[in-house]
Amino acid sequence: MRYIIIGAGAVGGAIGGRLAGAGHDVVLVARGAQYEALRAHGLRLVTPDGTHTYRLPTVDGPAGLGELRADDVLVLAVKTQDSEAALSAWGPAPVEGGGTAAERLPLLCAQNGVEGPRLALRRFRRVYGVCVWLPAAYEEPGVVAAAGAPLTGILFLGRHPHGTDDTVRRIAADLEQTTAFEAPVVPDVARWQYAKLLTNLGNAIRALSGAADSVESERLRERVYAEGESVLAAAGIPYASAAEAKERRGDKITLRPLPGTEPGGGSSWQSLSRGTGTIETDYLNGEIALLGRLYGVSTPLNELLQRLANMFARERRPAGSLPSAELVRLADEAVAAVTFVAEPSSGRL
Repeated sequence: MRYIIIGAGAVGGAIGGRLAGAGHDVVLVARGAQYEALRAHGLRLVTPDGTHTYRLPTVDGPAGLGELRADDVLVLAVKTQDSEAALSAWGPAPVEGGGTAAERLPLLCAQNGVEGPRLALRRFRRVYGVCVWLPAAYEEPGVVAAAGAPLTGILFLGRHPHGTDDTVRRIAADLEQTTAFEAPVVPDVARWQYAKLLTNLGNAIRALSGAADSVESERLRERVYAEGESVLAAAGIPYASAAEAKERRGDKITLRPLPGTEPGGGSSWQSLSRGTGTIETDYLNGEIALLGRLYGVSTPLNELLQRLANMFARERRPAGSLPSAELVRLADEAVAAVTFVAEPSSGRL
């Protein structure tokens, strides 16, 4: 199979580079400065086992490939806010022997959140969810840093909305053949994606305030997670527990210092640090806000983080520039405002 990595950033670059390093046929899809850098110098993948350069075919859209092959696998690794444009571009792409990519080819959604597969299923017949445990960073065009060891990542795979098949098992075998990934094939991949969604709710805290290890940031993160758990419980959505995830991960992915790179701050931090103008928070904290409105659960903390992260991205404010104490103060005010509105006749302020 040939793997077409749509979005050769942190996650896409790490997956594509590791597959290419194991001898698999890989095409990278990128745009802007990343496209130019990959075309000119190749993909530089910095890992604990060394720096690897892969000069791979790189295109900025399906027109660069002509007809797609019948054995192509599309890996959607763009941020969720960029999914619609990518899906509309690649869905109608012709496939040798007739038909289109949306009709004939498997599409893996290697993204944070849970919205990507739902968007894809509107166009593509064969959609697969991926729960991505892969610490990677892309802040310089052409360079991806993946600090995990002994594994680069763990990728849970399954059909969307549920089930497995021979195709996903073949893909998992290719990923594990790289020796860089563990790729469990599960019939309930959404259960793992919702568990990952909960952990990603703290991404905005790190992107906004930067203090990942401060006591106040950790307490706020716990409150945000609890809000998310309440929403999923009200919606009746199952998810893997933190204990189950911890046991599954074990010590398989430990972050190691990498030469010439700074420790990453997560995908939302990277969006702010690169000044992209957009951020994926609408599909992380915003997913909790959506479910809260649907099921009657207040979500003031996730709504606050969603609003602030979007403002920082839109105004291109620096990552980590909001003091933790100020963020906590705003969070307390948001919760207090909801409590006041919910109990107007209680006599309590």
